[in-house]
Amino acid sequence: MDGFNADDNETIVNYISNAAAFEFLNNNIPLFECPDPDIERTYYFRWWTYRKAIKETPDGFVILEFQPPVPWAGKYNTISCAAGHHFYEGRWLRSPKFLDDYAIFWFRKGGEPRRYSFWAADSIWARYLVTGDKNRTLDLLYDLVGNYTAWEKSHQDTNGLFWQSDDRDGMEISIGGSGYRATINSYMYGDAMAIVRIAEMGVKFDLARLYRRKAEAIRALVEEKLWDPAAEFFKVLPRGGNARLADVRELHGYTPWYFNLPGERCSPAWKQIMDPQGFFAPYGPTTAERRHPRFRFKNEHECLWNGPSWPYSTAVTLTAMANLLGNYKQNVVSKKDYLDLVRIYARSHRLQRPDGKVVSWIDENLDPDTGEWIARSILYARNRPDKDRGKDYNHSTFCDIVITGLAGLRPRDDDTVEVNPLVPDGAWDYFALDNVSYRGRTLTILYDRTGKRYHQGSGLRVFADGKRIASAGSLRRVTGKLP
Repeated sequence: MDGFNADDNETIVNYISNAAAFEFLNNNIPLFECPDPDIERTYYFRWWTYRKAIKETPDGFVILEFQPPVPWAGKYNTISCAAGHHFYEGRWLRSPKFLDDYAIFWFRKGGEPRRYSFWAADSIWARYLVTGDKNRTLDLLYDLVGNYTAWEKSHQDTNGLFWQSDDRDGMEISIGGSGYRATINSYMYGDAMAIVRIAEMGVKFDLARLYRRKAEAIRALVEEKLWDPAAEFFKVLPRGGNARLADVRELHGYTPWYFNLPGERCSPAWKQIMDPQGFFAPYGPTTAERRHPRFRFKNEHECLWNGPSWPYSTAVTLTAMANLLGNYKQNVVSKKDYLDLVRIYARSHRLQRPDGKVVSWIDENLDPDTGEWIARSILYARNRPDKDRGKDYNHSTFCDIVITGLAGLRPRDDDTVEVNPLVPDGAWDYFALDNVSYRGRTLTILYDRTGKRYHQGSGLRVFADGKRIASAGSLRRVTGKLP
């Protein structure tokens, strides 16, 4: 934290200053170590930037996407576009007050949850799985139902599919364009399933049955209407009577796996993730397949989704890939592929300053081949007043990917702790995830190939409040009961 502070020009201070960052994070975040210095450093850097986005307002705490004011934001400079990411990442903070307030803000304090696409119910349910706070989650049930109903009225056509403009998906100037997109339809499926689970928790079984039917209808339509069997990929279908699927694979086609929506027949889509003519790149993944003739077509706008790498979509894709590896039977991608992509993502968090020093950095969008922050370079070249708007951009997750993917803590709605690390055998000799606040307990997950680093025996160990609840001699899925 001292290093990040020393490298920073702190121009905007919200609730937690740089000077207070260490104390706040030391009290609130899970601790992580591993043999990969890029992943370890980026893990702490992303927590350091996340706390910058915590803002206190007269209506409680909110989480920002941009720190400087931007004209397309709503009240208190909030934007719903990445709010799902804010909940997935921030759910691991020990103090609940920030996201407690933020959840209420969206529905009762002037938030605009439908200004952009936002998987609101799903992300609030995902947070509940970590906190175990039933009362606060149930309190939001009818707010989430009302939000879903409003989406149905404004964005669901008579064919049952939801439509969205690429701009309101936060993915402007894309190749596939607007229409029935896998993004918004997957979000609505995820929200419907979250409402099912919250309603069942609240003994609202008629409501749960209604939303299960809605979810299943969306699932069937996504697989029937948005899946291109020849290209083996989910694509955009323009609105209109005789429309055909777009002729491009785009990274957002992996969004359905974020919510475990597709059947296993769709798994071949993942062949594209490690293909250099698909999405793989040194600073990728790209947001459109490289083989397409309009890959990175010319446009003056600084925020293009026609091929640059966007951490927003990288985070969705890696979360979806973790679901694929953990919940599906497939042989298309491996744990090694997953670790390689997380490494690329971690290494992309860099900026070379004019003095030549390379510092940790997160901004808007990246050149997938060079790692240059594109929007920043364009805004600086034009000397725009908002040229520094992307500094510390809170538009994605990283820490949640380390916790739930690499370390493998898979939150669930019972007293069983499930750990399924996606680190392949032989890749690391050790890793530790410690001080994890989980459903009223504190968890520790250790992997030690030889047993000499942590002195708890060789292999994988899981502890709850200091008591060992699960173990294995190798990196594999284990479960244990909370004490």
